[in-house]
Amino acid sequence: MTPLDHGAAVAAETARFVAAVDRADPALPVPSCPDWTLADLVRHAGSVQRWFTVLLRQRIQEPPRSREVDLRLPEHPEDYPAWLADSAAQAAAAFAETDLDAPMWAWGADQHARFWVRRMLFETLVHRVDAELALGRTPTVEPALAADGVDEFLTNLPFATLFAPHTAELRAEHRTIRFTRTDGDGDWLVRLRPDGFALDRDADDTPADATLRAGAADLLLLLYGRLDRTAPGIQASGDDELLTHWFAHSAF
Repeated sequence: MTPLDHGAAVAAETARFVAAVDRADPALPVPSCPDWTLADLVRHAGSVQRWFTVLLRQRIQEPPRSREVDLRLPEHPEDYPAWLADSAAQAAAAFAETDLDAPMWAWGADQHARFWVRRMLFETLVHRVDAELALGRTPTVEPALAADGVDEFLTNLPFATLFAPHTAELRAEHRTIRFTRTDGDGDWLVRLRPDGFALDRDADDTPADATLRAGAADLLLLLYGRLDRTAPGIQASGDDELLTHWFAHSAF
């Protein structure tokens, strides 16, 4: 996917999110985000979109010193869905005004403005899934989009220690985990070393110590902790202790 595709997908995912929560009870618990209600979930998603939008407009070149943003949050949670829709509209305007290939500070691997568009997309998508799960629905994710999300997650996870400190424990004596998509092209090998871990993009024929096989959407939700590796449709093989270690320390 291109940065423009990611921008269009942010709009589409936000629209699905808004449609899901519109007229829903804001106090409804969200099981996949313990201690959160739907109101908390929507507020978080819109806040992230607005913060990323500010970063894009400023095209920051170093880590921000503050996350304070004028959220313009409505007084009543019943108005949060419309506010979330407006958050996405502001983001879309920023995308259109920004050279998404311009150099820019980012916490992840891609030090360009486009990083924030892609990150906003999957932040929004996963929380749209959370909302639908809370409402008793069965979420769907388009396979090609999900595969891009798997790649984005595994590419950036090694850089996430600032807000996901347990990822610093993802190290081992040269062990490997393979994530394989079963509904199209997609194969990702993660190498855990004594000094850390990283995605290896040139290891198609390398044997892995543990392997997880599933459709792209299930792989994405598995990585984000919205599915367990024992769920139907997910095939786990190899070193179970290694997989336990991975999922105990890869929460994002």
